[in-house]
Order: sequence, then structure tokens, then C-alpha cells
Amino acid sequence: MRVINVAAAQLGPIQKADSRQAVVKRMIALMDEARSKGADLIVYPELALTTFFPRWYMENQAEVDAWFEREMPNAATKPLFERAAHHQIAMNFGYAELTPDGHHFNTSILTDKSGKIVGKYRKVHLPGHSEFDTERAFQHLEKRYFEPGDLGFNVWRTLGGIIGMAICNDRRWPETYRVMGLQGVEMVLIGYNTPSANPEKRVEALEKRMFHNRLSLQAGAYQNSTWVVGVAKAGVEDGHPLFGGSLIVNPDGEIVVEASTEADELLVHPCDLDATRFGKNTIFNFAEHRRIEHYGLISSRTGAVPPPET
Repeated sequence: MRVINVAAAQLGPIQKADSRQAVVKRMIALMDEARSKGADLIVYPELALTTFFPRWYMENQAEVDAWFEREMPNAATKPLFERAAHHQIAMNFGYAELTPDGHHFNTSILTDKSGKIVGKYRKVHLPGHSEFDTERAFQHLEKRYFEPGDLGFNVWRTLGGIIGMAICNDRRWPETYRVMGLQGVEMVLIGYNTPSANPEKRVEALEKRMFHNRLSLQAGAYQNSTWVVGVAKAGVEDGHPLFGGSLIVNPDGEIVVEASTEADELLVHPCDLDATRFGKNTIFNFAEHRRIEHYGLISSRTGAVPPPET
């Protein structure tokens, strides 16, 4: 057995006025709880340090850049890294990254138990739009503030296993999991900030949105025989609700633990990486069953093109 005790650290709402230092204190409190429960790895949400700022339309670049981190760790997050090293807990969290050469990414990092960053991922599948949309109840401007990730879907050997990362909307795209699956991934860490309402389909109920969340994570886990850890930022941020539903899914696609609140909440579960082997060696033995000669459209075509009418 190769067991990682995983703590899924759901965060409740972060208001626009909340400082990074205040948020880090909450993250440290969850980390302390995780340590008391024997966790090896703690997983936080997408954009864990701030409110979900892409819901606002901004034209002033200095105002936009104030939501981004220019280095990691920095003064605000140093206490989090120090506590992780003290507790000997690896961690994963998301933040808005501004690179030295001026690029903006929705980013996630993975550390080892010493607090050293061993992996970085930048969100590939950016949802939403880039200009103010008068038809929406609220804005979703990730395409305005972020560039598509440029690092691909890598995996890292750490904590005795093979671990990958994705962010929010990436979870809805099977290519996300498959690219990592083709590298033998055994655990995928996914943070998200997802509105409780669909601004383009206002009649869609919360229950359906949470169903789609579970469906995406469970399908990705099962079809690649990997653990999946999905962690939300939830609750009402400045009047805008985000749903929770943080969960851990086993390699059979079964939910083994799920959050019950929209507040700061910790879920801890022992994840045996050896449980991935059965699926990888049988029904999802890629080397035996994949037929790449028939998959060309997946990488050669972006949009759907129907066949010609006869």
C-alpha cells in the first residue's frame, strides 16, 4: 500500500475587502486541523488568496494587477509555507500569477513536505468572456484577465506517487485527465470557484450544477483509474454565491467523502495509490486498448464541424 492522507481544505467565501493575510490565517487554521488528523497533503481551492475577482469588469490595469501575485512565496504567504514545513505537510493551492515579463495566469502550485515548490500548473481551459456582457446577471471575465496556460498537463513524482494538477473548468474536459493519464497519473488535484447560478441559463438549478461537478470529477477518475481531489471556494462572496461540494473520488469513480457546508471545512481521507493499479492494468490498460490512429481529430480540430449534408 502507498497511502497519502489527503486533506481537502474547502474555503468559505472571501470578500473583496478581505486581505491576503486574513485569508492565510484561515488557511493555516485548516492546515493545523489537517496536521492533527495526520494529513500528508492539504489541497486548497482555485484563487485561494482572494475573492473571485473575474466577476468584476475592470479597465485600469493597475487595479487588475493588484489581484495578482508577483512571486511565490511572498510576504503574505510566507507564514503558510513556514507552517507547512513545520508540520511536514505538502500543499497545493491556486492563485493569480503575474510573471516577471508581464504575463497573467490562473495558477496552481504543489509543494513537498519541506515547503519547496515542486510543481506548477497554469489553467488551460479558460471559461467566460473578455468584454462586458449586458445580458449576464454577473460577469465571468477570465478570458479578459488571464492567458491560457502555457505549461501543459504535467505530472510530478512526489509523495511516493505520480500527481497532477488542474483548475476549475479544466475538470469538464476529458483531455485534461487523459493527458495526465497517459503519464501514469495516480492523483489529480483540482481547485475550483464555481457560481451557484449559470449566468447563461438562469433556470438551471443548483442541484444540476453540482451534479455536473460530480459527474466531471467521477468520470475523470474512473476513465483514467486515478484519485481525484476537488476542492471548492464556496459561499456568498460580495453577494455572489459559489457552490461547495468539495470531494474526493477514488479510482473506481466513487465519491468517498464530500463537504456538507459552504464554509471553511476540512475533509480527510486515506488514499491508497496502489488502488489505481487494477484499472490501469485491465479495462483502462491504455497500451492494450487505445487506438490512436482513429483519434486524429482530437488534436487537429478545435471546434465541431458537422459532416456535409447530402
